[in-house]
Amino acid sequence: MRRFALGMMTSAALMAGLASQVQASSKDYSKSTKTDLVTKIMGNKSYQVYSSLKLEEVTKKVKTKTKEKKKYTVKKKVAVKKKSKKGKTKYKTVKQVKYKWVTKTAYKNVKKKEWKFGKKLTASADFRYAHVQSKSYKVKGGKRYYYIYVDGRPVGYVNEKAFALSKANVVSQVSLVNNPSDSVGFNAEDAINYVTDQHGSLVDNDSVEISCKSAELNISDTGYVSSRKAGTAVLTFKYGKAKATSKLTVRGDAKEGISSADVTPVKTDLPEIKTWSASDGDSLSSSSTITSEDAVSSSHKYWATNMSGDAKGADIETIFYHPAVLSAPGSSNLEAKVSSAVQGIDFYDNDLVTSNLDLGQADNREARGHMVYYNMRGVKKYNWQLIPSKMLSFNTWLSYIKNIKVSPYMKLGHGQSVGSTKKYVYVLANWNRSNNWSNSQELIRVKKSTMEIDKIWTFKVWNGSAKYPRIFLNADVIDDNTLLALFHNASKHRYEYWKISRNGDSFKAKEVGATGSDLISNSAEVQGFVWDSAYDVYYIAFNDYLFKIGAGLDGGTEAGKLLNYYSFHTGREFEGLGSYKGELYVNLNHPTETLKVNHITK
Repeated sequence: MRRFALGMMTSAALMAGLASQVQASSKDYSKSTKTDLVTKIMGNKSYQVYSSLKLEEVTKKVKTKTKEKKKYTVKKKVAVKKKSKKGKTKYKTVKQVKYKWVTKTAYKNVKKKEWKFGKKLTASADFRYAHVQSKSYKVKGGKRYYYIYVDGRPVGYVNEKAFALSKANVVSQVSLVNNPSDSVGFNAEDAINYVTDQHGSLVDNDSVEISCKSAELNISDTGYVSSRKAGTAVLTFKYGKAKATSKLTVRGDAKEGISSADVTPVKTDLPEIKTWSASDGDSLSSSSTITSEDAVSSSHKYWATNMSGDAKGADIETIFYHPAVLSAPGSSNLEAKVSSAVQGIDFYDNDLVTSNLDLGQADNREARGHMVYYNMRGVKKYNWQLIPSKMLSFNTWLSYIKNIKVSPYMKLGHGQSVGSTKKYVYVLANWNRSNNWSNSQELIRVKKSTMEIDKIWTFKVWNGSAKYPRIFLNADVIDDNTLLALFHNASKHRYEYWKISRNGDSFKAKEVGATGSDLISNSAEVQGFVWDSAYDVYYIAFNDYLFKIGAGLDGGTEAGKLLNYYSFHTGREFEGLGSYKGELYVNLNHPTETLKVNHITK
């Protein structure tokens, strides 16, 4: 990774620089200067967006002035040499030719080229929280006007001053748990919301110079800060003229997070239940793709067989089809691409948030992607699939865009530990291939108002010591200080339920229930976990199986007891669960759709 003093340019930045040199030496400004497809970060100033910008030939009457030499005569008295008898000089009148310059004014038709803007579309402020991209610009009066794509749709031209030029936006505070057994540390890049170059283009995180000022802590050559000992540091992020700082603290209590897994699991009488996986080659596996041209125009409804054998034990029905993509065609790098592959969802009132990772990225240790916010008050069930295309009228499309926010490119981990409150979205960004290591777990808080990260914590949960860690791949944030997390203890064939509480920047963990079963016998991964506060139950999803477990948090159910399970036949994996005030929601991909669960409380 390239982080320090020299900080190499991204290919996009290099191409943009070369393009500007070509533009400077060329006199033909009518053509667009092409660059790599880059992500643009919108600034706080608003500028007009135009449908087009053309250099057109026009005929104008031009006033001209010419000078010509004009001949004229004057009379002049000239002395005669001979004097009169009286001694007086004699004069005679003669004609003398002179010339003068005369200015003449005339008008003639002249052809010239002038810049013409197309239709005024809207103000750039309407795209403040959208995913904006560009791959060309034109120069008018020495100013660059970029042609932009917004959430995948080609839109028009805007002055580059609408972008955040040479800006660095980072998390102001990072609080790390003291973890003597953490072999990796904190990746300083996780604190970056965005860094832009002089033209407002997103800079690759690897190209940002990161330094650490501290008496106790230091940053490694690969950009990680160890949390093995307490201390404070100031991280400085710099690229060109863009600069920002973040305060990092490693908390002092090395025993924080040490707890006991001492709950007796509730036994179940489950038959052997197996489920398929994407690797089995199911008809709609994770390799499927869909575009806005494949838009679905009808709802799906699937019935499930429950534990008692009732073939109509519950059903799920489509309430919302997600946009096919939210990035422009040709978005090859992961920072630019906002995939429609959703890994996790959550609801709070009318707010739906999703974690979107490109296919295959969830298995990476540093898995990153985007979070997307939808105001469900403005949702139309089918039309939102068409957002990346021009199949919607501009005004209709704009009304939808105003109800969507896309986060910067950020760490998401597995992407299925998502929760939300009135003001914030949370994601527990753990690696799903960590094999239950003793390293710290990263909790990221995102402000709904901007969809930018505003705080990062790490915590650890150990059963007595680092020898018995608890890494949570699925969790549900139930308020701004509490999350509920699921742990599969495969060696003891049980699921454990943990309550992690935050007080300031410190965390405490307590096991609050356990189920004495693997639930699924062929080791399929959990695809969603949520607590339904209205009925005090957990729901756990595996592909197209859904298990209902008592939570026992408010005394309404027995903690860890299997209450029911439901077998759906969707042909697709569940990808995240969400719950709000007694309503349960599931997500399916290809096409990406959110469905409401009905009849499941019986």
